[in-house]
Amino acid sequence: MSEENQLLTRCLYFTASRFARNMTRLAEKTFEADDLAPTYLYLIMIVKFNPGIRQKELCRKLSIAPSTSTRFVSKLEKRKLVTRTSGGKDTYITLTDSGEAVYSRFQQSLEVLFARYSAILGSEFSTNLSKRLYEASVKLEQNY
Repeated sequence: MSEENQLLTRCLYFTASRFARNMTRLAEKTFEADDLAPTYLYLIMIVKFNPGIRQKELCRKLSIAPSTSTRFVSKLEKRKLVTRTSGGKDTYITLTDSGEAVYSRFQQSLEVLFARYSAILGSEFSTNLSKRLYEASVKLEQNY
């Protein structure tokens, strides 16, 4: 293996970024039916499981900045997929009936996505990799 390849394969930043770009392309192809980027669909999923979630908590669960979540929620609100209500200093997010329908399609797309990358990587490897990446992300978030 060349020195260049050794440096690239040893660099977690490079390898993770490359992997993320590949997964993003695969996810975008899989989720294109609702004309929403994958992050919007994951936001809808989190709201589905946490009706009335505080926007602060949504930011924490998605690991995004408050300004980003505001932009995302505004777009989904304009498309009538979520509603936003204020209560004191907090903002609460809830799915609409249309948002529920998008979630149902997204849930099916997640199965297709898993099948696609599992066919390439193997089911057990995919499951373990996902779990390990999640654990690594949590550790990194706790230390910066």
